[in-house]
Amino acid sequence: MKRLLLLGLVALISLPISAQEYVYGPAEKDFTGYLFAYFTGNKVEEEAIHFAISTDGYNYKALNGNKPILDSKIISSTGGVRDPHILRAEDGKTFYMVVTDMTSSKGWDSNRAMVLLKSSNLLDWTSSVINIQKKYAGQEDLKRVWAPQTIYDPLAKKYMVYWSMKHGDGPDIIYYAYANPEFTDLEGEPKVLFHPKNGKSCIDGDIVYKNGLFYMFYKTEGHGNGIKLAITDDLSSGKWIEQPGYKQQTREAVEGSSTFRLINSDTYILMYDVYMKGKYQFTQSKDLDKFKVIDEEISMDFHPRHGSIIPVTTRELKALTQKWGLPEGIKLSERVNPVLEGFYADPDVLYSEKNKKYYIYPTSDGFDGWSGYYFKTFSSTDLKNWKDEGVILDLKKDVSWADRNAWAPCIIEKKVKGKYKYYYYFTAAQKIGVAVSDEPTGPFVDSGKPLIDFRPEGVKGGQEIDPDVFMDPKTGKSYLYWGNGYLAVAELNEDMISIKKNTIKLMTPDNTFREGVYVFYRNGLYYFLWSEDDTRSENYRVRYATSTSPTGPLNIPKDNLILQKDPSLGIYGTGHNSVLQIPNKDEWYVVYHRFSKPIGITMGDAAGFHREIAIDRMEFNDDGSIKPVIVKD
Repeated sequence: MKRLLLLGLVALISLPISAQEYVYGPAEKDFTGYLFAYFTGNKVEEEAIHFAISTDGYNYKALNGNKPILDSKIISSTGGVRDPHILRAEDGKTFYMVVTDMTSSKGWDSNRAMVLLKSSNLLDWTSSVINIQKKYAGQEDLKRVWAPQTIYDPLAKKYMVYWSMKHGDGPDIIYYAYANPEFTDLEGEPKVLFHPKNGKSCIDGDIVYKNGLFYMFYKTEGHGNGIKLAITDDLSSGKWIEQPGYKQQTREAVEGSSTFRLINSDTYILMYDVYMKGKYQFTQSKDLDKFKVIDEEISMDFHPRHGSIIPVTTRELKALTQKWGLPEGIKLSERVNPVLEGFYADPDVLYSEKNKKYYIYPTSDGFDGWSGYYFKTFSSTDLKNWKDEGVILDLKKDVSWADRNAWAPCIIEKKVKGKYKYYYYFTAAQKIGVAVSDEPTGPFVDSGKPLIDFRPEGVKGGQEIDPDVFMDPKTGKSYLYWGNGYLAVAELNEDMISIKKNTIKLMTPDNTFREGVYVFYRNGLYYFLWSEDDTRSENYRVRYATSTSPTGPLNIPKDNLILQKDPSLGIYGTGHNSVLQIPNKDEWYVVYHRFSKPIGITMGDAAGFHREIAIDRMEFNDDGSIKPVIVKD
């Protein structure tokens, strides 16, 4: 219970370097489990990469019946690989793995190479053998190349591969080189990364980043017995502060340490291989200085040797288990929401008659103070699996009149002279612009100036944000709605990039109206949905009104609250929606944002710009009134 509370209730803490800059990859809140890469022993058939998974970071089950997930004979030069280290790249969607190219049957001083592996899905891997002795001159007395690992160096903006080497009768020393952009080779000559001041051997370096510092755990080899720690703020500087004492919590011989942070937590796990006893030990720490043994909380149905662990998403867990089987005792989350990985908000949804696909156009969220500057779109054929179609409009590159606060877009598909056109209305710097494309995925070309950069007559406050575009099926006329603190409407000209200013009209429903209007038509009625309260509030919610005209007057039902929080499910801040009708059916869905779960409710105001996208069914009563939406996790 304590562990579940820890994982579910702690506030968001510092993410890895550049995590806030992920463009395509998952955010921390999207991680729901762990992947453990390891090998199993010193026999040739055991020197191979194995995978296991966990949903809590404490209890692990082997995939593929604890058989290798790759054939060592294919990826290595020796027929065996050891010490797998796996890393999620800064783009969030690429994975790197490095392993020792070695079989112990040929002796501990027999290997000269490592293997670099790369994947985009954790299932299919490309590999390259890097033989240090063959690649570099002056390596004639090289004895061994052990335990490579990878980390992103933010100063060099490259991936650093580091490993230990022994030459002649000298000590083992940890070296580094940067990987090439393809992660198929090393660039430049190996340089010393770390060698303790006492000049003794060190192997099995494992670096973790925390609060601006790099903590390297390493094994002291050839003297003493254990794992020590050194700290730096610059990976390639050669300046390390060596910490006193040993970090392992046993008197037994240990090696192969690896450190990872529990999801949505400030707790770190340091694990290591108690190799003479054939077991692993897990320890826990918040400060990476003092560790306590938690072996009684750990379970594994396999016996790992020197491995590493990364967090993974539900989608990645499902992909792994679809390929290598779902281990007995593992239950994967069956959440239907959120539908997009990462922080997104203010979704507008479109069904494209041209492509017969669904599209979501959201605000790119996760930027402090709503400071995002680009828009993306996602496509789907089934409303469940969404493809990231990439950035479709970048304010800094594509818009001349604004470069900040990219919010709340909307889109309409229209046939113009027999060809489909897409008109994309968006908020930028508290003004509303419009861009046009021939495809729902862009590229979109900005009109060159804001469409709405003024307050309607009589309006003294609020903001010119949150556009919604609607074509009246009765008349074929198109309308633009907008406003924060007020609701305005104007008819669009036929060019769809300008408005008829003499048609501007205020139609604010009542004092519950805040922002995020959305208009749709069903069975002779025009429905107007809007968000009440502040997006930073857990009580952000959706109300509605109806009309017999796209410009009002509005009829506000007595019970018009249709979308709100459900604390029993941990769902808060439900609002700023769009509505989707399945083509040719009276089947409707509301697409909206809410606080990211589970951490959003603990984040204070920051919850208002760390939001996620959900889709739930929307139903109607016989009289046309909207039933309260049942939100789903």
